[in-house]
Amino acid sequence: MSRHPTLIKPPKSLPHHSPIENVLSLLPLVDIGPDIYTNARPLWHPPGARGIYGGAAIAQCLSAAQATIPPDFTVHSMHCYFVLAGNSEIPILYHVERVRDGRSFITRTVQARQRGKCIFTTTLSFMKEGSGGKEKVEHAVPMPTDVTPPPDTESSRSAWSANDSGESQPFESVRCPVTRHGSPAERKLRQWIRARGRISDCPPNVREEELAQGERAHQPGNNHQAHLSALAYMSDSYFIGTVARVHRLMRFANRQNIERTLRGFRGSQEERDQMRRYLEEIAREEAEEHEQFDQLDKSQSSSSSSSPSAPATDGRRIGMMVSLDHTIYFHNPRAFRADEWMLTEMASPWAGDGRGVVMQRIWSKDGTLIASCVQEGVVRLVQKDESKL
Repeated sequence: MSRHPTLIKPPKSLPHHSPIENVLSLLPLVDIGPDIYTNARPLWHPPGARGIYGGAAIAQCLSAAQATIPPDFTVHSMHCYFVLAGNSEIPILYHVERVRDGRSFITRTVQARQRGKCIFTTTLSFMKEGSGGKEKVEHAVPMPTDVTPPPDTESSRSAWSANDSGESQPFESVRCPVTRHGSPAERKLRQWIRARGRISDCPPNVREEELAQGERAHQPGNNHQAHLSALAYMSDSYFIGTVARVHRLMRFANRQNIERTLRGFRGSQEERDQMRRYLEEIAREEAEEHEQFDQLDKSQSSSSSSSPSAPATDGRRIGMMVSLDHTIYFHNPRAFRADEWMLTEMASPWAGDGRGVVMQRIWSKDGTLIASCVQEGVVRLVQKDESKL
C-alpha cells in the first residue's frame, strides 16, 4: 500500500461532518491552476474490483463542478464514462472546464486524471432554481407499495473498513426480499440505502480553520450539494451487478471465488481479514437471494404449467464485470436528505454481446422520485475453454 495515496496530507476529519462528507472531501490546487481539485483522503478499492469504487469518481467530479457553480443553480443531469481503472494508491486530479454559463443553464465538464491520463470524464448540466416557471408539466412514477420497510438500526456491514484511515463504509444498504419474478428482463431488485450519521448543514469542503475564522459563512442552498454528492456516490452500489443477479449468477457464494479474490490481495493481514468478512457478508446476501428465487420458482411451477427459469447451477460464472458509463438524472435535487432511507429499484432491460444495461430509480422514504440512473457495463462469462486454464 502506498504511503502517499493523496497529493496533500489528509486533513483531520471534522467532527460536524458525516463519514461520507469526509470521504468525498476535495482540496483545491490553486498553485497548479484554477478549477483543479484533488481527493483529500484515500480512495476505496472494493474487494475483487479492477480499480477504485466508481461512485467515488462520480461523486467527486460532481463536487468539483459544484464548487464552480452559483448557489442558486442545481445539477439536473450528469453523463459519465469510465475510461481507465482508477488506482487507489495514486492521487486523482479533477480538472473542471467551464463550458457555458447561461441565464437558466450552466454546463461543466470534469476530467479525473492520474499520471496525466484521463481515467474518468463527465459532462454535467445545472439549472437555475425556479427557472421552470409557475405553470409546469408534472408526473412521476410512484414508489412501489409492496416493499419491506427499512430497518431502524444500521446494517451488519459496519465492520468493513473502507479506507486506510480506518473509517467504516460511509453508507449502508439493506436488500429487500425478491418479490418480482419472471424472465431476467422482468426481474426487479430493490434495496434501501442511506449515508451514515448526519450530513452537516455547512457548505461542502469547508476547513475547520475557516469555520473558526467565520469565513464562508453558511449560505442558503449550499448544504444540498453534500446530499447530491452522497447520492451520486451511493448510486453506483450494486449497479452493473444487477445483470448477474437477475441471471442468478452468484459471484461470492462459492467459497472458491472468495479464496480466488483473496489470493490477489496485497494488503496487511488485518485488511485481508476485513476483506474476508466483507466478501462473506456479500456471499450470505447472495445465498439468501438465491433461496428467494428458488421459492418463487417453486410457487410459480405449482401454479402454472410453464417451466421455471434456468437455475444458476448450470455452471456459468462471471469472468469480467466492469462499468462503462453512468448517467444520473436528478429530478428533485433539493427535496431529500441522503442520510435518510431511500429506496432504489434496479432492473436490466437488456444484456448481450458481452455487455448489459441496468436502469435504476431512487425514491425518498416519503415517496418522492429523486433520481433515475442508467448504467452500461461489460459483463463477460468465463468461457468453457478458459475454465480449464
